[in-house]
Amino acid sequence: MKKVLITGSNGLLGQKLAELLLPRQDVEVLATSRGENKLAQVLPDLAFRSMDVTDPVQVEDVISEFRPTHLIHTAAMTNVDQCESDREGALKLNRDAVQYLVDACEKYNVHLIHVSTDFIFDGEDGPYTEEAEANPVNFYGETKLLAEEIVRKASCKWAILRTVLVYGVVHDYGRSNIVLWVRDSLRAEKVIKVVTDQFRTPTLAEDLAMGCWLAVAHNAEGIYNISGSELLTPYDMALQVAEYFGLDKSFIDRADGSTFSQAARRPARTGFNISKAQHVLGYQPHTFREGIRIVAGQTEA
Repeated sequence: MKKVLITGSNGLLGQKLAELLLPRQDVEVLATSRGENKLAQVLPDLAFRSMDVTDPVQVEDVISEFRPTHLIHTAAMTNVDQCESDREGALKLNRDAVQYLVDACEKYNVHLIHVSTDFIFDGEDGPYTEEAEANPVNFYGETKLLAEEIVRKASCKWAILRTVLVYGVVHDYGRSNIVLWVRDSLRAEKVIKVVTDQFRTPTLAEDLAMGCWLAVAHNAEGIYNISGSELLTPYDMALQVAEYFGLDKSFIDRADGSTFSQAARRPARTGFNISKAQHVLGYQPHTFREGIRIVAGQTEA
């Protein structure tokens, strides 16, 4: 029996993990997040504890009581521009919290699965392998790289799972995603500007959750790229969404990154080579078109 503690269970990945793991007979799950449980109506049988990962006392208390075999750390400040403007908050959540979790995992012999990002890279020569050299171009990437460095020094077992542009449907939030944004904009016959000069391997949230579970199931150690397999621009993605829903593509305007005034610089070409995760963990992501179908199935009346 594996005992899995999830941080950030109210977030997109945390919710997908709870949905994936709760039905399993070989896993005991404890969901944790700051504030109230947003899955209470959807998953009434889910065990939940309120836990602020930036409070080392709370972290110690919850981990010492539950004694997980594995901890999947999904909580983070992921709004790239917010990290630029609130650097203290970004460091607190993306760096300091990781140190508190590592300390507790070392003390109670917990295998830590830490979720990281393609934004630790500068985007000069993606897609990247696990061995590529990090060189972040924004503060979010810097904080996530600092977190990776903390995890890599840990004396407990650990795995770092890096991912890219995660999309999916989240419960009890106003948060959208690229699929729904494009669909809803085109249905309203609203012109949207979509960049053609940024390349990503977009990741369905359900696939990332499965990657996390595979890391737990295999007691994986080291670094793994967990993303989609197709290198696409947001413009490419928007065209696929329009095609899937049979919507008018003429409302999609090409743009480049300089069109948008954003606080944080974005790396131009990231994306991942996922062959290690495929061969070692048996990870097999959906295509982006399949991802659109899954998102549509969760939102269409």
